[in-house]
Amino acid sequence: MDGLYNQLRIAFHQVWTRRWLALGVAWGLCLAGWLAIALIPNSYESKARVFAQMQSILPQQMGMTPADRQTDLLRIKQSLTSTENLQKVVRRTDLNLLVGSEADLAAQVAKLRESIKITAQIDNPNMIEISATSGIGGFSNAQNARTAAGIVQSLLDLFIEENLAGTRAETGQSLEFLDQELKRREVQLQEAEQRRVEFETKYLGVLPGEGSVQQRMAAARMELSNIDQQLMAAQGALSSVRAQLGATPASISSPGFAGGGYAGQQLATLQATLAQQQGKGFTDSHPDVIATRNEIARIRPQAQAERSSGSGTINTPNPAYGSLRAMAAEREAAVAAATMRKNQIQAAMTELASKQSSEPGVVAEQARLNRDYEVLKRQYDKLLEDREQVRLRSDIQTKTDAVQMKVIDPPSKPTVPVAPNRPLLLTAILFLAAAAGIGAAFAKGQLQPTFPTQGRLEQVTGLPVLGSISEVFTPERRAHHRQRVKWFMGAGSALAASYALLMLVEFWQRSTVA
Repeated sequence: MDGLYNQLRIAFHQVWTRRWLALGVAWGLCLAGWLAIALIPNSYESKARVFAQMQSILPQQMGMTPADRQTDLLRIKQSLTSTENLQKVVRRTDLNLLVGSEADLAAQVAKLRESIKITAQIDNPNMIEISATSGIGGFSNAQNARTAAGIVQSLLDLFIEENLAGTRAETGQSLEFLDQELKRREVQLQEAEQRRVEFETKYLGVLPGEGSVQQRMAAARMELSNIDQQLMAAQGALSSVRAQLGATPASISSPGFAGGGYAGQQLATLQATLAQQQGKGFTDSHPDVIATRNEIARIRPQAQAERSSGSGTINTPNPAYGSLRAMAAEREAAVAAATMRKNQIQAAMTELASKQSSEPGVVAEQARLNRDYEVLKRQYDKLLEDREQVRLRSDIQTKTDAVQMKVIDPPSKPTVPVAPNRPLLLTAILFLAAAAGIGAAFAKGQLQPTFPTQGRLEQVTGLPVLGSISEVFTPERRAHHRQRVKWFMGAGSALAASYALLMLVEFWQRSTVA
């Protein structure tokens, strides 16, 4: 511990004996550093926050998706920093005083683009912050502050102008383009439809179904199979009706006395009922047929008794025979219609098969026509849908604002420069200069071949030191030493006073900007 204390005493003594060197180095560095800081112009920054909410009343199907809204915001941010808009900003602010030619205007636009920042908040992308800095050496602090605020205000004005005009002009161009494309695709679609109709009229007009040749041939075969089944059923029904018609008499004999017998009339009615049931396809085991036959068997003896006691018979038309005749005519018409349709489909299939044999490219031609038609139809429908969406968006933008804007924070009027931080830099240079002066004095003490203590001399030479003589101050020497100490304290105080004066000037300049 004593060794460390002695080392500190020796170092302090070396610096104190060379204090004028330390003070001179400190003064020189402070003057150089403070002068360099004085030459740096103050930069003032102005900020503004704008809330831009895209129109979200309509559903996403109307073309107003969140991705579209973010794209519009990005487009606005990019257009604000375009060369044309920045030239407008230069003309509207004090930067116009620095423009004397087109080259000067281009240089100011390049510098202005670097000093502008347009950012969106991460948690709320609709919140946009616009900031700009101005640190022109030829301007005063107040003028730089006013220029920064003017730049931000001009950007806000351009932001509103872009919102009102930019998107609507773009939508109008899109509508014009879509209308032209729809007219062109409509002509192509009509031509494809005409070619398709001509082909179907030539090859497929008599075949059922829709689609290609193979599909229509398959549909024709299926319909032909159904017609065969219907024809077989109709022929079977016609044969049954004809058999019943052959077994049914055309007239019924009734007793000759007046009014006829009651049992004979009842028997004739039951026979007519039985004929109708058989015409309907009822079998002999059907309950109605069995009941009717039992009733006929019961009435028949009574009718025969009446007929034997009568004086002659009367022939009357059999109603069952007429009903069976009508049913037979209906079955014959159904068989004829089915046969005609069958012959027609067979003839069409035979004709198409012969055309396919003579013209092998029929299937390929139809596939090509259908493919061209479907492609044009999809493109036309897609363009038509896009046009309606764009037209609806145009109506929205015409009747409402595409972006709802609200200035949250207007452009701030800066009073404190953002760069450089002069109080901090002045203080840092003062401490660094003082440290450099002390370091220079200590380094010079280390380089000089002297021994500060008796022990250091004995340690270096290896010889015993018998004694040492301390410095003796005469009154004149002591008075001179005190005078030099006063001079040193005054020079040090002058350095501190210079620092305080610079700080006062800095804060006074800031108060003039406010």
